[in-house]
Amino acid sequence: MKSTKKDLPKSQIELTITITQEEYEPHLKKAAEKISQKIKIKGFRKGHVPYDIVEKEAGEMAILQEALETIVQKSYVEAIKEHKLEVIGSPQIAVEKVAPKNDVVYKATVALLPEVTLADPKKISVKKEVKKITKKDADETLDALRGMQAEEIIKDGAAEGTDKLVLDMEMTQDNVVVEGGSSKDYQVYLSEDHYIPGFNEEVAGLKKGDEKKFNLTFPKKHYQKQLAGKTIDFAVKVKGVYERKLPELNDDFAKKLGQDSVEKLVALVAENMQKEEEKKAEQKREIAILDALIEKSTFADLPEVLIDSEKEKIFHELQRDLQKNGVSIDQYLQDIKKTEDDLRKGFAEQAEKRAKAALISRLVAKENNIAISEEDITKEIELMKKSYEHNKEAQENLTRPEVRDSIAIMIQNKRVMEFLKGQTKEDQKEDKKKESTKESK
Repeated sequence: MKSTKKDLPKSQIELTITITQEEYEPHLKKAAEKISQKIKIKGFRKGHVPYDIVEKEAGEMAILQEALETIVQKSYVEAIKEHKLEVIGSPQIAVEKVAPKNDVVYKATVALLPEVTLADPKKISVKKEVKKITKKDADETLDALRGMQAEEIIKDGAAEGTDKLVLDMEMTQDNVVVEGGSSKDYQVYLSEDHYIPGFNEEVAGLKKGDEKKFNLTFPKKHYQKQLAGKTIDFAVKVKGVYERKLPELNDDFAKKLGQDSVEKLVALVAENMQKEEEKKAEQKREIAILDALIEKSTFADLPEVLIDSEKEKIFHELQRDLQKNGVSIDQYLQDIKKTEDDLRKGFAEQAEKRAKAALISRLVAKENNIAISEEDITKEIELMKKSYEHNKEAQENLTRPEVRDSIAIMIQNKRVMEFLKGQTKEDQKEDKKKESTKESK
């Protein structure tokens, strides 16, 4: 393998890396094995097809393309070590030459670690505010649990109280049905808050066969950006009203949920809710600590590749969130009337902040000897594998070098945050309180 280095502005360098056929040959064999698991070849079991047969059926170029990712990953790491570079973030790869029985040539633009003057964490004070769970909060959760086991009885009268309605609904804007705005057999529970404020109030009092038209304004932070803050027209037709009889909150109900008595169930619900509030408060505090460090620290010019890498991560996170709600990224872009480039440009401020947080984490780890061992990474991977015990592909992905690197960063970030929380003024006060309590005992 040969590599050359070229300095670029803003703490960046460009590596030109060349890998000979002899050097990448082992990767071709592994790539052929992967391809043989995906295609069906008469006379051979999947995953047990000789290399020459796979080459004949799939072609040399297909095998090389399959192997390209691992070829690049391995050679890039070797080039970084060869030039003794301290890099951060993922590189931008541009393949220059890839053809069977020829050298593979590509360029990797990578960010060097920019200079950071870290603020003193001991001068940062962050207050942790935990919401106290009230009886009302616990009662609402218990009512929701009861509602999950409610008996539903058809009624002829108007919907009221805790009733459920089943209705057909159509949402329009300027007489045009909005995307996803037509629903059949839509269920509405009057006792639960609707995601569109005022909806329950509009349908309360309706009975089977009733039709009604009304308009409502969507919340400004609604996930469907094309509807956020917009006033939408609704047309509903009630197909049924159901009276919901909730089970009594007694020992029999508690036993169905694995508790001996209603007292224990109430206590458990309140305890779990309080733990959740503790967790939320801790997460807010961690974000506040990082925000304060970013604000008070100074940074040299951040490499563009580092910012772009964070933009890409944000984009993929958004894509995953949209998919969970059944919305494709193409549909989302169409709805908000933007391109992918527009979207990425809008991520600039958030990406810069995340990049600075990554730099701080790395510097804190370096200055305070917070090291992650191979054993730490392996233990974490073994735990993660248990979550994917029936997904062979996911388990294999966990062994990939770049995944191990991501896991190492994740573990490091957790330990750095624990260290920083121990350095803030608020934590020191809490620790002193604990120590004084112990001494008084």
